[in-house]
Amino acid sequence: MKKLSVLCAGMCAVLALASCGTSKESAYKKAFEKAQQQEQAPVAQEPVVTPLETTTPSESTNTEVDNATVRQENVDLIMGSGLSNYSVVVGSFSLKANAEGLANTLKSAGYEAQIVFNSARNMYRVVASTFADKSGAVKSRNQLRAGKYPDAWLLLKK
Repeated sequence: MKKLSVLCAGMCAVLALASCGTSKESAYKKAFEKAQQQEQAPVAQEPVVTPLETTTPSESTNTEVDNATVRQENVDLIMGSGLSNYSVVVGSFSLKANAEGLANTLKSAGYEAQIVFNSARNMYRVVASTFADKSGAVKSRNQLRAGKYPDAWLLLKK
């Protein structure tokens, strides 16, 4: 009798453990297949909704210029003809060689690229264009953002 109860308990344990292993395996397999499907499926982008504005175009461009974010940094000119008050920065690098590579790319695209160095942050900034007024710099930055450089930003020389 004792042998029979031990044998039954052993069989129950084997069945319980065997059923747990297959469910885990199938759960991992399902998760893996789902991940593969998500990688292969095209990414749907949400539509961009722009608010309606009741202002005239000249007012909106002035507001855009006035509200444009400008970073003020103390920089030294490394390569180029010189900076005006406002500059459009398209890249920041800790290595000078990387900055030179982007500057050469910009020059071949027709920009007067310059390299400046921010010693406080130990960063080389690649300037695509430089302007005396903020409105010209904002227009240039927006054109660069619409093209290859979506992270372009404005620099005000100290």
